[in-house]
Amino acid sequence: MTQCERIMRHLEDYGSITSLEAIKEYGIMRLASRITDLKRKGHRITSETVSGINRYGETTYYKKYRLENNNGF
Repeated sequence: MTQCERIMRHLEDYGSITSLEAIKEYGIMRLASRITDLKRKGHRITSETVSGINRYGETTYYKKYRLENNNGF
């Protein structure tokens, strides 16, 4: 199974994916590049910037990717 296929399966099963999930679950280090590949193949994937707190108590920002549903949401 390719990295793109793993990402698509994850999106279909869980609804979203982050870089940390891609690294931990699948060893995929360049999620944004694979998302670009999937978009070029016609998949409708959106992203949102979410925030979290790192181990030092600092605010961090990262992308969460989702498949668009048929209504565009």
